[in-house]
Formats: sequence, C-alpha cells, structure tokens
Amino acid sequence: MTAKTLRVTTPTPTDIVLTRVFNAPRHLVFDTLTKPELLRRWFGARGWRLVECEVELRVGGSWRFVSVGPDGLRMGQGGVYREIQAPDRLVYTESYDDQWVPGESLVTTVLTERAGLTTLQTTLRYSSPEVRDLVLATPMERGVGESYDRLDEVLASR
Repeated sequence: MTAKTLRVTTPTPTDIVLTRVFNAPRHLVFDTLTKPELLRRWFGARGWRLVECEVELRVGGSWRFVSVGPDGLRMGQGGVYREIQAPDRLVYTESYDDQWVPGESLVTTVLTERAGLTTLQTTLRYSSPEVRDLVLATPMERGVGESYDRLDEVLASR
C-alpha cells in the first residue's frame, strides 16, 4: 500500500477498517489525532471545518467535535477515551448528534512506523451489520479520504 491511498475493508459484519500510509513519523501522526490545534487544520472533508474541538486526552476523558460544512450544515460528534498508548494506539467511543449514525461505535486506531512511514489503521465497530451498512452507504469513504489528504498536508508542513 502506498501513501495517499485510503483502503476501506469490511472484515466482519460490524466493522469498517480504514488504512492509510503517511510519510511522517508515528509520533507526529499521533499528535495530529489528539491535539486540537492540529485537528482544526485537517479534520473533515474538503469544504468542512472544525468549529469546536475539545480533547481531554486521558482514559475516561471525553472528546467533542462540531464541524460546519457547505450551506452551514453542522455535524457534532463525541465520545470517551477508553485506551491511550501514545504514540501507538487510541481506543474511544463515538456517537453523533441528531443520530446521523445511530448508536455508539467503538473506534480503535493503531499506528505502526517503518522506515519513516506511518500506517494508520482505524477500525470502526458498529452495533449491528445494518448500522455498518448505513455508514458504508454514506459518502464516508470520500470524506475520510479528503480529510486524510488534508492531514497529509499538515504533516508535510511540520
């Protein structure tokens, strides 16, 4: 797998796995996932911007993002950190305001570094195959791809 290519797989009936390689050391990629000043620079598809970004990076701590997109559309989401192993692993819950995606999902992100390249692999575990399929039917793959392109730009500037 090469940098700039988002791979989306569905290894189980309730999981979506997103994998992308970045040309940056793992600790920098971890920082971009956990520091509000960096998250504000890349999080969201093109045309979206993070207007609220709260991160309480500790086990049991919460996070909350609100993004504004085209035509002023707002999307809020948040959750609780369950596991933090900097710079290797983050596990947290995620739920959306207004039930954009029903229920709560569990997000596990693993970062592995090799020869200066970091592979970011995120597993999204949903409550049912129906919820997973609902998410797959949205423009999520395009949005995540564009968001990761923006992340790539932030990493290149550091």
